[in-house]
Amino acid sequence: MAKFILGKKIGMTRIYDEKGRAIPVTVIEAGPVFVTEITKNEDSTSIQVGYGHEKHIKKPQKGHLVKAGISEDLKQLKEYTETIQGAENIKLGDEINVSVFEKGDMIDVSGVSKGKGFAGTIKRHHFHCGPKTHGSHNYRRPGSIGSAYPQRVVKGVRMAGHLGADNVTIKKLQVVEVHQNEKLLVVAGSVPGSRGTILTIKGV
Repeated sequence: MAKFILGKKIGMTRIYDEKGRAIPVTVIEAGPVFVTEITKNEDSTSIQVGYGHEKHIKKPQKGHLVKAGISEDLKQLKEYTETIQGAENIKLGDEINVSVFEKGDMIDVSGVSKGKGFAGTIKRHHFHCGPKTHGSHNYRRPGSIGSAYPQRVVKGVRMAGHLGADNVTIKKLQVVEVHQNEKLLVVAGSVPGSRGTILTIKGV
């Protein structure tokens, strides 16, 4: 079975291994997801899955789910377009749950990072502060942004602006525990986003 699923970030905690070492982990409520569409290409298979519950679903989306033989009103739809091992065994309407993962598996986790609003250059780009003493007024200022030529600000100059709320992927995180009855996936380390963030999980 191909190892991919959608989930929701519950939060972080710690567990202890056999030697008593504390391991920071993230708890994810993973699945179940339902296969809503399958598109077969020459060298890969695109699989669309749905997750969650939509209270007020739109008629076109409802018809799309009915066509796949799914009675659930799914909220999140995600399509995996790359080559997936085991995709030939997946059928339309199949349910995929957290049992596809095992302890020790390596996964990639994607999600939208925390939005931090407007931030200066020190927080956004890790600029150094200026001197605090001797009457300096250049403590947190960005400094020069141009030159004599071409007499304009060149594109890509690191400046103050919007920080966070970006699509972020953290690769090769290890699955520490799998709780099938509670639909929970315990992953070593941190994952993008705040509590409740929808995450895309794919086995490596």
